[in-house]
Amino acid sequence: MTNFEISGDISVPGDKSLTHRALMLAATAHGESVLSGLLSGADCRSTASVLRSLGCAIPEIPTHGGEIRVRSEGIQRWSAPREILDCGNSGTTSRLMMGLLAARPFCSTITGDDSLRSRPMRRITEPLTAMGARVRELQAPDRLPIELCGGTLSAFSHRSPKASAQIKSAVLLAGVSARVAVSVWEPIQSRDHTERMLRALGVTVDAAPSDGGWLVSLDSPPEILPSFEMRVPGDPSSAAFFVALAVAASGGELVIRNVGLNPTRTGFIDTVRRMGGAVTVRDERMAGGEPVGDLVVSPGTLQGIEVGAGDVPSMIDELPLLAVLATRAEGETVVRGAEELRAKESDRISAVVNNLRALGAQAEELPDGFVVTGTDAPLRGHVRTFHDHRIAMAFAVLGALPGNDVDVEDPEIVDVSFPGFWNLLASLSGQAHSPDES
Repeated sequence: MTNFEISGDISVPGDKSLTHRALMLAATAHGESVLSGLLSGADCRSTASVLRSLGCAIPEIPTHGGEIRVRSEGIQRWSAPREILDCGNSGTTSRLMMGLLAARPFCSTITGDDSLRSRPMRRITEPLTAMGARVRELQAPDRLPIELCGGTLSAFSHRSPKASAQIKSAVLLAGVSARVAVSVWEPIQSRDHTERMLRALGVTVDAAPSDGGWLVSLDSPPEILPSFEMRVPGDPSSAAFFVALAVAASGGELVIRNVGLNPTRTGFIDTVRRMGGAVTVRDERMAGGEPVGDLVVSPGTLQGIEVGAGDVPSMIDELPLLAVLATRAEGETVVRGAEELRAKESDRISAVVNNLRALGAQAEELPDGFVVTGTDAPLRGHVRTFHDHRIAMAFAVLGALPGNDVDVEDPEIVDVSFPGFWNLLASLSGQAHSPDES
């Protein structure tokens, strides 16, 4: 491989999952909440826009993590929207907002873009209906747009067939909105940002192994949530792209500052270490109930590995990136138990495998994952993103490696989660950046 060193000291935009939740809980709480470090990407702007349609005073999200103040009189003062609630491309916006709206005494119509309207919604609407909300599918079954009419909800215990932070969070937030006890069992622990943030606001949320899985219980939610202050750390899913770039280089050391290190989100870092990459943490600390630290990344000789169902929830968003990194590892990398990838912004299993083959890599599609064989050969060609930001960024990293020539379709789609991605990639790799960010 051509000598290719990556060195620098960078930061990445705020955590997308935490930004969504911080905005929603600030609009649910009573008083003035002070938020900073928020992600200004399109998905989070969708959450802010939906909340404004419900009468919440949400300022514009600053582009560089500056402070905003959200004044709210509590979720009881939300008002019926006069317009359709357009969630754009954001599954988190649509699904978590359904939980909060399930106990509000009015009807809302919820929709999104073409990609979001292709994604399943009954995994959310069925438990909410069982609690007492009324849901009407307006077009295709199990898809947006839907009309959701809130009502008096009952306490509820849900057994989720899959580990999903969105399912779990929707039920927990419905319990908060209705002030009823709820519990969610899932086969493997999923992201726990919602539980951590609720605890920080004084809500009793218990979580423990149960019946071969993981049980989260919310008991006696308070009538009023207090306002709060929060600085959102850097998104580990955004940091992952530059972790991959640095471990695939031939030398150098990259420092990524102020990254969220929630253990339900660090599966990719753990996997990169298993492959032979060097990733250490400095200055680990707690901020807003979440562990935060600085990542120090340097190259290693990468080896193919196996990833199973138990590894998937903590790195579900990074699996396309793992697939492209696997092309530069020795031997085979096998991922199983990741069928949830087929219900993301695109069918990410099919998108990853077909794109890798189009570039000249050896890849095999499995029902619940993929197999990728490493190679030293240059990878060149056109990548279809299917309007999926993570597909675009994963293959952009692959294209930044020496010898590769990857043309990524729809480069602007990355603004959904990572404004400034192309310029940061260019500054580290020396590759040409998207003309849209000139």
